Amino acid sequence: MSRLPSVSSRLIRPRPLARLACVLALSVVPLLQAAPVALEREVNTFIGSKDDGNTFPGASAPFGLIQVSPIGSHYSGWRYDDEKIRGFGHSFISGAGCWEQGGQVSVLPVTGSIGPGGDFDTRDAKRFDHKSYASAYAHDGEVGQAGYYKVRLTDYGGIDVETTARTRAAAERYTFTAGSGLGHVLVNVGQANERHSVIGSVVDVVGDRAVEGKLVTKSFCGGHQYTTWFRIEFDRPFKAHGTWGENGGLPDARHSMEGELKPNGAWLSFDLADGRSVTATSAISHVDAEGARNNLRADGKQGDRLLGFDRMRALSQQSWREQLDSVRVQGASADDRVVLYTALYHALLQPMTGSDADGRYRGYDDAIHRADGWTYYEYFSLWDTYRSQNQWLALTRPDVARDIARSVLAIDAQGGWLPRWGYANFETNVMTGDPVTPFLVDLWRFGALTGREAEAWTALRRNAFSMPPINSRHAGRSGNATYLADGYVAYDRAFPSRGMDVDPHHGGSATLEYALADCALAQMADGLGHADDAQVLRVRGGNWHKVWDADVRDAEAGFSGFPRPRAEGGQWYTPADGHYSPRSQHGFHEGTAWQYQWLAQQDIPGLVTAMHGREEAGRRLDAFFAYDELLKSPQTAARKEWVVGPYSYYNQYRYNPNNEPDLHAPWMYTLIGQPWKTATVVRAAQQLFTNAPNGVTGNDDLGTMSAWYLFSALGLYPAVPGTGQFLLHSPRYSSAEINLGNGKRLQLRAQRADANRLQYIHAVQFEGKPLNTVWLDWERLSKGGTVEFQLGEDVPTQGWGTAIADLPVSYCATPGSEMK
Repeated sequence: MSRLPSVSSRLIRPRPLARLACVLALSVVPLLQAAPVALEREVNTFIGSKDDGNTFPGASAPFGLIQVSPIGSHYSGWRYDDEKIRGFGHSFISGAGCWEQGGQVSVLPVTGSIGPGGDFDTRDAKRFDHKSYASAYAHDGEVGQAGYYKVRLTDYGGIDVETTARTRAAAERYTFTAGSGLGHVLVNVGQANERHSVIGSVVDVVGDRAVEGKLVTKSFCGGHQYTTWFRIEFDRPFKAHGTWGENGGLPDARHSMEGELKPNGAWLSFDLADGRSVTATSAISHVDAEGARNNLRADGKQGDRLLGFDRMRALSQQSWREQLDSVRVQGASADDRVVLYTALYHALLQPMTGSDADGRYRGYDDAIHRADGWTYYEYFSLWDTYRSQNQWLALTRPDVARDIARSVLAIDAQGGWLPRWGYANFETNVMTGDPVTPFLVDLWRFGALTGREAEAWTALRRNAFSMPPINSRHAGRSGNATYLADGYVAYDRAFPSRGMDVDPHHGGSATLEYALADCALAQMADGLGHADDAQVLRVRGGNWHKVWDADVRDAEAGFSGFPRPRAEGGQWYTPADGHYSPRSQHGFHEGTAWQYQWLAQQDIPGLVTAMHGREEAGRRLDAFFAYDELLKSPQTAARKEWVVGPYSYYNQYRYNPNNEPDLHAPWMYTLIGQPWKTATVVRAAQQLFTNAPNGVTGNDDLGTMSAWYLFSALGLYPAVPGTGQFLLHSPRYSSAEINLGNGKRLQLRAQRADANRLQYIHAVQFEGKPLNTVWLDWERLSKGGTVEFQLGEDVPTQGWGTAIADLPVSYCATPGSEMK
């Protein structure tokens, strides 16, 4: 990984007279204090690039349309221990788990001869496969900062590659070794990331300084085809050029077009006697060729001149400094700061800008629309982001949250239905449940739908009470047929799917997700004056009961009552061996009944009653988290006791910190009146986030895990969708300040905070007044203010947050249930 230069440990001893001068100088002005490190340098973009965190180390702007990063053998683009770099792609998703996710326009600088019998033999198309010409590289000297990436390719005589990016254009600088003579840039449009197949591509060499074209890719878990247009301009003319295709290379050619999985690209040759560095400025568009050209002009040029690499890097990193400065902390170690600011960086990478510089974007109807005065966003991993990242943006970037909400409504208007996992300009139908509902309801609660409430309500109600037409690409709530009739999604592995996933394939978890969404929507209905719908949805918020089997027992753990899927006729699902285990994968998407049992946070009294009371619910949480082991070894127990592998979803009864369904579970302790246990679990979970390539737990999922860490480290978490409530817990830092994006600031102070010890809240004050409740709502938080935590190391089993009166009232509480 990249590290900042450290001060030498060698001491320079001053002469006697000089020693006195030093003392006097230090007593007046602290001249030798280290200057604060620029925030972009406190980001380590290699965090999450190993063990399937699936982040990318290359350059991007906040919410950037274009990213430039290395391509290796890993399906997500590049993995820290990949042996070679195949090229530098120009589109990446951060942290997703699906394959086929970017890397279009693979560019690599090389040396050697190009021609018949040469190093790049034009008679052999295989020589132009980027797996064949990929270069070894060195981690020594590699740099990964916000807005800047650098690596040395160790083949081809040694070539330094640097990348940077603004919102709609990027730049790469290739510095060849002295004496290289002739340097080439290979622009490969026939290949992208591993498992990201190119269906067809076109490349054109334009004049003596540019190359442009388009490629169609089939993307994201075998999803729909879409087109990316690109343009690359160089800072000086190339001396020679050519193209290659399935029949090999052709010197001096300017055009090539090939079909599915066919080699295709162009080479551009530069005389290095004119300078060892070549800078390429690039742009992409999902609209058309002119969109790519406009984007390059807008963000890659000043007037008719290219900005140049250093100028673009300065602009990119200035933008990141402004974004990262929205959070300021004290009391953090150097590594702690890097983990925090890298999490903030990852949370601000997506959704990605979808509208070009002229405002045009390609909608879900495949027509061209224009975002006039606002930004249209793309790539919505809603099943993940509705749980933490969405709330982070709403809290700190309300301007972006407003445009995100408007973009989702545009998808509904142009595509005919609300999205689930929206990729570029189409619905993938990846993942299950109804994530768009809590996503949009939270945005409504946070004020991001002001002026669009009626439009949002109409779309959300249609989604909740019906299903898309048979010819729609969208699946919507595909389990609504049985859910609306009987209150549960029938578990049916043979149900036809419009994508990789469909709700009936995971009927148990889909029912829980629907019920959570219904309760969130009931609150919006209530707030907008739709009383009848609010009542219906509120009742449906209790549909988790329909998949709760009180007779299921985990004999080993000693608990009874768990979620269990129902088959089409309403009977409980029973596997072939006649025994249903709550640790099995049957009926639950990427999890088990043990992990999904907590996804009923909208009805805490009902859930507590189903678990035989608060004491038993607490005991069940203790078993789930291996609580006694956390107390013994808070720094190490999480890696030993919890789900460790990023894809170890099934046959588990422990907390899975790598995946989304139980991310809120640590705060279930708080919701039943045991907030000190939340503090223990959260502090243990934070040990999984480190300043290392494997420093993100599981897929980062477009900033979801990173946003979870931000909330956990700062001392508040949005555990219950639709409520606007942030539950409080022990913060990691002695002081933190958050810019709320509306001119207000939230200050979080905990004088005795120590990230290396277990600490518990003994008292809280907000704006100088005692706060006995375990939460702050959006109305108060959005105005800013100061929260002061009094922390201690002795466990406060009574006091702050332990009385029923201190806890939130569940909007969808089961009638007659009590918190006993």
